Amino acid sequence: MINFKSIQKRTLAAMALLSVAGLIGAPAYASTTATTTFSVTATVNATCTISATNLAFGTYTGTAVSQQSTVSVTCSNTTPYNVGLNAGTTTGATVTTRQMAGPSGATLSYALYSDTAHTVNWGNTVGTDTVTGTGNGAAQALTVYGLITAGQYPSPGSYTDTVTATVTY
Repeated sequence: MINFKSIQKRTLAAMALLSVAGLIGAPAYASTTATTTFSVTATVNATCTISATNLAFGTYTGTAVSQQSTVSVTCSNTTPYNVGLNAGTTTGATVTTRQMAGPSGATLSYALYSDTAHTVNWGNTVGTDTVTGTGNGAAQALTVYGLITAGQYPSPGSYTDTVTATVTY
């Protein structure tokens, strides 16, 4: 006759030894977790960039010549800005009487305007003669209307000036 109690005791003893030896896994228990949160932050400063195309009047023969240039302004969204144009680099020029320098100290007068009718001078005093806008995150093109008036007869040759466009924001 089979002694089940003896077999049962031996089986339990063997299982206990195997469990202690690590050959049989321990019973699974539910694990416990903990959580937390953290903040993610950033600061965005207002920013603007500016670029411009050259203004080439071509050949001047004593009759009025008008040409255009483009100033592109890119400002962060909702950033108000002012764009000013300085007097240029020719000695004696002002924002209302700009001049290109030519041969032997000769000059050729010109003007820069913010309107196609050539009535609104484009200078560099914020709140007075600059062009205003509000950034939208994309490049915004502003047209510069240049004019050389008729009746000037300076020395023949090449005339140049360099104007600085400044964005204030």
